[in-house]
Amino acid sequence: MKKSKNNVNEANMAVLQPEGVNDSSDINPEMYVDKKPSISEKQFLVAKEEGAMSGFYDWVRCILFAISVVVVCLIFLFRLVDVEGRSMNNTLATNDKVIVTNLFYTPQNNDIVVISHGAEYNSPIIKRVIAVAGQTVKVDYDNDQIIVDGVVLDEPYIEGSTYGNNIGDNEIPEVIPEGKIFVMGDNRKDSMDSRSTKIGLIDVDDVIGKAQFVVYPFDHFGYLY
Repeated sequence: MKKSKNNVNEANMAVLQPEGVNDSSDINPEMYVDKKPSISEKQFLVAKEEGAMSGFYDWVRCILFAISVVVVCLIFLFRLVDVEGRSMNNTLATNDKVIVTNLFYTPQNNDIVVISHGAEYNSPIIKRVIAVAGQTVKVDYDNDQIIVDGVVLDEPYIEGSTYGNNIGDNEIPEVIPEGKIFVMGDNRKDSMDSRSTKIGLIDVDDVIGKAQFVVYPFDHFGYLY
């Protein structure tokens, strides 16, 4: 009876083992793993083509986004302008390239500003703000000085005589009217500015923005204030 019991156990063991396997050490575990169907070569090629197109569209989106950022910056944040003429020597010179900002900008004293046009002058100009609305201004030709709100301006950017023979033909009001600014070039002897009827007082709405940096030529590179 004992022998018969052993035979039953051996039979049970034989049932538990896969057919053709004599020992548990010979069991291949991969036989019990569900295998996923392999991707055919055609399916693989199609997936690769879709990936390439997706990458192309990503590049297009990046380029369009970059262009949009540049356009927004040029409209709302800054502009790059070229300087022509001698009226801002020696602060600025012909062919200087200047970054101009205009976001939420309101002209202030001593700012160097780019202006779309003057009273009778239809080209853009670049000048320095001397006085803003509500301030009193007096150009004292006899003593070679400018007085704003009763204070003589300290102008280290001016070299030599402030005016020379360039007096101008515009009648300067004692108080700058609302919405206007009074501007002059740093090279007072050779500047057509608010002293002239061709330029006159500038409407703040005609101010394009404030000059901040000279970026080229590199020997002029630097902040303007």
